Amino acid sequence: MELTNWIVILAIALMAIAFFCARTPANWSRDNRARRLTGTRMLVQAACSLWAALLIVVRGLFAIDGLPGVHAAPLEVLTGVAILIACACYWWIRGSRLLKPRRLFAGQ
Repeated sequence: MELTNWIVILAIALMAIAFFCARTPANWSRDNRARRLTGTRMLVQAACSLWAALLIVVRGLFAIDGLPGVHAAPLEVLTGVAILIACACYWWIRGSRLLKPRRLFAGQ
């Protein structure tokens, strides 16, 4: 797959996150808006991290020539990919928790 296709996929993912997460009602408080903005930012970070990990796997491991000028061992590449995926999972969980509305009264 060409690099242009990868960039288009990233742009579509970021636009979808912005469309579904960035909408806030006008009567929300400053705290709720800040939570919503932080949650959206974390989801964007997760999408970018996952995109980078997949790009590294496809272009670094499965490409015939690999990346020009980079001769990393497969274990090093997979370690970097695992770290990026772990960061993406962490940011996705934290961002989705921030996007949920606060509970006013915690039930027992």
